[in-house]
Amino acid sequence: MDRRQLVKDAISHKATNRVPFCIDFTREAKTKFENETGHRSSEEFLDNDIIEIQPPWWQWDSLEPEWRAAGVPATIPGVAGSGSYPDFRDQLKLARDHSDKYILALVYGSHFEKANAARGIENFLADMAGDPEFAQALLNRIIEKNMVMLDNFMGCPEIDGVLLGSDWGSQHDLLMSPDTWENMIRPGEAREYDLVHSAGKDVWVHSCGNIVKTIPSLIEIGLDVLNPVQPECMDLGLLKREFGNDLAFWGGISTQNALPFGTAAGVKEEVRRVRDLMSLDGGYILAPAQHIQADVPIENILALVDVAQNG
Repeated sequence: MDRRQLVKDAISHKATNRVPFCIDFTREAKTKFENETGHRSSEEFLDNDIIEIQPPWWQWDSLEPEWRAAGVPATIPGVAGSGSYPDFRDQLKLARDHSDKYILALVYGSHFEKANAARGIENFLADMAGDPEFAQALLNRIIEKNMVMLDNFMGCPEIDGVLLGSDWGSQHDLLMSPDTWENMIRPGEAREYDLVHSAGKDVWVHSCGNIVKTIPSLIEIGLDVLNPVQPECMDLGLLKREFGNDLAFWGGISTQNALPFGTAAGVKEEVRRVRDLMSLDGGYILAPAQHIQADVPIENILALVDVAQNG
């Protein structure tokens, strides 16, 4: 079985000969790891089952100062594209020609997060409550732009999945009421998921924090894989019991406690515990709940990777 099929089978809750994994470093942690271990490339050392590639995307441009202040802005923000489609397609072809891995296009901050990037998180949450018409118009504009950008690369046959994302949760709960999420966030997300699925690709979503109240809706609109699944915020056992038949999870290994503060032996024990729980009957890609940060001891990183690679 090639590694692309291994990941796809895990997402589909099919039996696999091992649990696929995809582990990421922050930039600082990557530099520290390579310097302290002598590994020329952390990517080569990890040898993940997934290749992560960033497609051309867009960002806000020429935001007037009023966009960072309270009150509805009078101006319309400009947008600017980034990235090269020829370079992106060359990168995809090279990856597919030289690897049997699953290829995941990473977008990350794609919707709600794009709105609060323009307004500031406090202002945009106030907009959602105090001027929902303006907030919805901004969200709709973002989705319209996203749909164009997504459609530009949906025809690339090398891509297996697309990761979208916006952080809807805090450590304790949603940043907004469930009704607000349903009315203002869900419709746009559903449009994006439908487009990705129409091209035969898997939908992955990154959303930090406790977002358990959104999960039934995310399943209804077709989410395939949820990340980062923070164990400090959500009960992994509950997630697996309640949603594990309908959803795959990527993440779940503590980056707030076990990795930075545990022993190497304790890390191995915790990684195996989470892996065995979350991979029961498939539906799991092994990884920390966030990118590994520079506060994680090298021996704990090696312990994590050893379990991921060798069981």
